[in-house]
Amino acid sequence: MQRFFGSKKAPLRLAAVPRDHVEGDRRKGEAIKSGVLLFGDQRLGLADLDFAAIGTQTPIARHLQSFAWLRDLSEVASREHGAPLVEAVVGRWLVAHGTRPDEAWAPHLWGERLLFWTAYAPYLLSSQDSGYRAALLNTLARGARHVDAQADRADPGIDRITAWSGLTAAALCVEGAVPRIARAEAGLMRALAQGQFEDGGLMSRSPHEQLLLVDRLGLVRAAYFAAKQDLPDALDAAAAAALSALHGVTMGDGKLASWQGGHPGLLRDINAVVEGCGMRARPLRQARGWGYQRLSALGTIVSLDAAPPPLPAMAHAGSASTLAIEIADGDQRIVVSCGGPGLGTTRMPRELIEALRSTAAHSTLTVDDSNSTAIMPDGKLGRGVTDVAIDRIEDNDASRIVASHDGYARRYGLIHERRLALGNDGKLITGEDKLEARGRKKIKDAVPFALRFHLAPGIEITPTADGLGAILRSENAPAWNFRCRGAMLTIEESLHVDGRGTPQPSQQLVIVGETSRHGTDIAWQFRRSS
Repeated sequence: MQRFFGSKKAPLRLAAVPRDHVEGDRRKGEAIKSGVLLFGDQRLGLADLDFAAIGTQTPIARHLQSFAWLRDLSEVASREHGAPLVEAVVGRWLVAHGTRPDEAWAPHLWGERLLFWTAYAPYLLSSQDSGYRAALLNTLARGARHVDAQADRADPGIDRITAWSGLTAAALCVEGAVPRIARAEAGLMRALAQGQFEDGGLMSRSPHEQLLLVDRLGLVRAAYFAAKQDLPDALDAAAAAALSALHGVTMGDGKLASWQGGHPGLLRDINAVVEGCGMRARPLRQARGWGYQRLSALGTIVSLDAAPPPLPAMAHAGSASTLAIEIADGDQRIVVSCGGPGLGTTRMPRELIEALRSTAAHSTLTVDDSNSTAIMPDGKLGRGVTDVAIDRIEDNDASRIVASHDGYARRYGLIHERRLALGNDGKLITGEDKLEARGRKKIKDAVPFALRFHLAPGIEITPTADGLGAILRSENAPAWNFRCRGAMLTIEESLHVDGRGTPQPSQQLVIVGETSRHGTDIAWQFRRSS
């Protein structure tokens, strides 16, 4: 295979070191200084580190292998004080994995490693040991050549984009590799085209992965600037679109909507990436591919999942959440999805994680206690929603959306249509959910339905005397009054996974009834009291 970097005669060296503007986590950095790597609720001692034994299968092992933790260490330790610790860890990595390709050479792991090895090269290459320095740089070059050959074998989406992002950064930063930049760029743009919708959102439709995408592309941009190379317009546009899509699923508290098995995340982590990525963008409001429609007015935000679940090839575990909503009043969440573990570690049992992917775990309508898109025993998504029709209108009074999906058409001959309107003063949200008969399939008898609105933890519910409404009180927002007609309102227990991935008890409003073969119609509204 042709040598990826430089010539065989000249020693390898870095010609540029990107500046990572994303602030690390000082708490995690202090832990690393004391010899402990933290990731979620897991801890890993660094004093007697055995990379071969740790492997790559657990989230904390992959975090260790990626070297993304260098960002946290840099917040609390200068190069002078941090380099000895980093060199000790890298030395152990070279012994365990540096001689031949193994599981640690997965292209997405190498891609992330290249991004952080180049950005934090001073911490890795301060040693006076020329043998160590040569071994590290030669392994970096071998890793880049490996990614060059294997990147397109990574899973499409964030993994493949990460692999090509790392290779692009390496081509920009290693002396003599400039002729290889065009090939790396082409691979990265191809990976983006295969994994990112034109509106900027990832095809996995995961807000947590979208945050990673913005971070990856921010590091690539930093590599271009460090190398004094022109950033391709197409790459710059893709990065800006990615940030806009991320903003589109950010609620009033600055955290993420809980779509596709995710949770709100930690504000510090989200702000660090958004503020440090080097880009600015407005929230994406009308997303077709990404699929999340955003309504906002004077502090009130409504997020609507208006697309089919992601294809199995693009997501390991999608959710049956089509036409679900989330509502926030400023930094107070009102209506939520139950959420899930996201990309981190979790102690939740597998049965609960699978249940959180169901339609019933989202704020939308279910028919006969079934999912709008089937979740198979092996965890993959089956038949269900294939088409979502959507129409959006903005006028002087409100923003309005009419959307429908065919997830119940095959089994019950019913189309679910949801109408939403947010008044321009942000005080009134009106909705209407319809089940309309369509196609040859006809139900013989009445079929039960449930229209759920999961509420954020801490919201106090006071039912109205007529049983058709409730007053919702919270600490951080005025009271909201809920009303419905067309079915009976009940209050049930629920849960919401918080930003640390921990389930918290909550409640839900549930409108229950039966639909005939001719369909049904349920109207509802949320009105802010002041």
